[in-house]
Amino acid sequence: MKSMRLSVLRESGRRVAVVGLGATAVVGLVAGPAQAASWMGSLTNAGPGFESRRWYDNNGGSTNINFTNCTSGSSVANVTLRKDLDFQPDPQYTTAAFTNCFNDYYSTSYGTWGDHGSGYYYFAVNYGGWADLTVRLVDVYY
Repeated sequence: MKSMRLSVLRESGRRVAVVGLGATAVVGLVAGPAQAASWMGSLTNAGPGFESRRWYDNNGGSTNINFTNCTSGSSVANVTLRKDLDFQPDPQYTTAAFTNCFNDYYSTSYGTWGDHGSGYYYFAVNYGGWADLTVRLVDVYY
């Protein structure tokens, strides 16, 4: 009798596990795409044409890049969003001129780029410029 109860309990436990996994899979399929992601960092003496790390945006949508507390031999940081494409030139999207971040330690410049589809992205600073750039805080939201 005891063996029969354990067998029934084990079978019941397996059913619960299978139902639970099935429900989780259905919720995963029905749920919408993941919300925006982000990363933070800094730049130290980034030379003209410096390229940031790459990030993967699997949903498309807008990209926001923020620089806080910039120092340079110039008073502007030109930031260009680019899409990393294999075996072809990387398109470059609008260049934003960041100037506010040079005002003081807490001043932030903001740039927003529209949806360019899913893929790997990066930003480049000061194409064609001459001055190195240091940024205390870089925030990227996508």
